Amino acid sequence: MKVLLLAAGYGTRLRPLTDVTPKCLMPIGGRPLLDLWLERLIAAGHGPFLINTHHLHKEVENHIKRSQHRDKVTLEYESELIGTAGTILENVDFFGEETGMVLHADNFCLADLRPFEQAHNLRPSRCCITMMAFRARDPSACGVIEIDDEGVAVNFHEKVMSPPSDLANAAIYIFSRDFFREIKKKFQNATELTTEVFPYFKDRIFTYEISEPLIDIGTLENYAEAQKFAIDNIAADVFRPAQ
Repeated sequence: MKVLLLAAGYGTRLRPLTDVTPKCLMPIGGRPLLDLWLERLIAAGHGPFLINTHHLHKEVENHIKRSQHRDKVTLEYESELIGTAGTILENVDFFGEETGMVLHADNFCLADLRPFEQAHNLRPSRCCITMMAFRARDPSACGVIEIDDEGVAVNFHEKVMSPPSDLANAAIYIFSRDFFREIKKKFQNATELTTEVFPYFKDRIFTYEISEPLIDIGTLENYAEAQKFAIDNIAADVFRPAQ
């Protein structure tokens, strides 16, 4: 499965760290987050990969040039940020007529990606999207989802006070070719996926809940939490370079 890794953001809440290092290259357990993603995706049988860049894009380019996975990666520089939906639209032809995965490369996630793909293959027939989800400790800081008895999203709430659910969007998605066809046809000017596009697909988004760690490293506090997790689990395979 082809994968688009979103890695263009400024990481403003992580400053001053992201003044010199793009967020996707922030080290977790001594290893760049982007490397952890590529190795987990390849281990699950996914690829090739497209990575969008903007902030400190030369750092990402130089890193990929040195990577053992460079032949599987295409970099797409955005001179201006165009949002998650904008990036998907700009690169929709990368997926061709195939199912594809899109994820935010600044999330630290240890979920097994193979059952996620299996869940997508077994999704209700009306659904063209499978969204990874998790139980948030602070739902008001997340985009939360209300689901029906089949696990299909029926409503979305983006960072609201007193959200009606603690089931949060993990920002890791599998999109069917029908989704790519529709977004290309009906959302040519969209920039934001969660607020502009997903409401249209309400009742057609299947959710897959994970129990494994998922941390958005976008704040200094969350980054410290991810680092502590890495230190506590440094013997785990995920923190050792692939041979």
